[in-house]
Amino acid sequence: MTPAQSRMHAAGWSWPRRLGWLLGCMLVAASVALGLGYAEFASGIEPREPVAVPRTDAIVVVTGGSQRIGDAIGLLGAERGSRLLISGVNEKTSREELAKLNPSARELLACCVDLDYRARNTIGNAIETRRWVRQHEFHSLLVVTSNYHMPRVLAEFAHAMPGVRLVPHPVVTDQIDTTGWWRSWNAVRLLGPEYGKYLVARLRSAFEGDPETSRLSVIIGGRKPVSPKPAGLLGPDNEKRTRLHDHRHNA
Repeated sequence: MTPAQSRMHAAGWSWPRRLGWLLGCMLVAASVALGLGYAEFASGIEPREPVAVPRTDAIVVVTGGSQRIGDAIGLLGAERGSRLLISGVNEKTSREELAKLNPSARELLACCVDLDYRARNTIGNAIETRRWVRQHEFHSLLVVTSNYHMPRVLAEFAHAMPGVRLVPHPVVTDQIDTTGWWRSWNAVRLLGPEYGKYLVARLRSAFEGDPETSRLSVIIGGRKPVSPKPAGLLGPDNEKRTRLHDHRHNA
């Protein structure tokens, strides 16, 4: 019997009390580990956008903010990639609407930009980006998304496309200042859930194979990560054609 066990025995510690003490120690250790992991995660988020941007085969931007798309189109115009995928576009948003928001890039949007309407979440972004990468035989990607979203996006993309070189291009906005995240409740409130989602993405990737056929991705997201509809049947342009067809059929 060890000295610690002797003291517990002398103090009359029963097995339930010993188990409670052990569980309490494990809970404290887990809390400390999570706290340190969160601090490392928050401190590792890029506070500034990169000045020098390397050239890659193509560019992908994950939707979630208008500035992301504008920055990605700018990178395409600067020839940082030969083609751009905008992943997770709202089904009601057309190419013409994007052209109105980015009038100087109308020609680029017509020739070199693909719209993905199928992705429903970050896992779906990775799945649809992989399909696009394989279709065009790209080997490197410039990944554009918000700086705080970048760790999770890279984790999902690396899991779905292990053979593709991923170059992060974080988009920084005034909504959050990560340089002093511990002093800002807004930063902590935003980064806390994002850290949790990042951990889940890493854990899921360690236990699953292809995310497209994973049950975990459906359970975590609450639905399938991509729309069950074929890509050609999504988007406002297709909806217009469908309504016109129905009208002619009923006339």
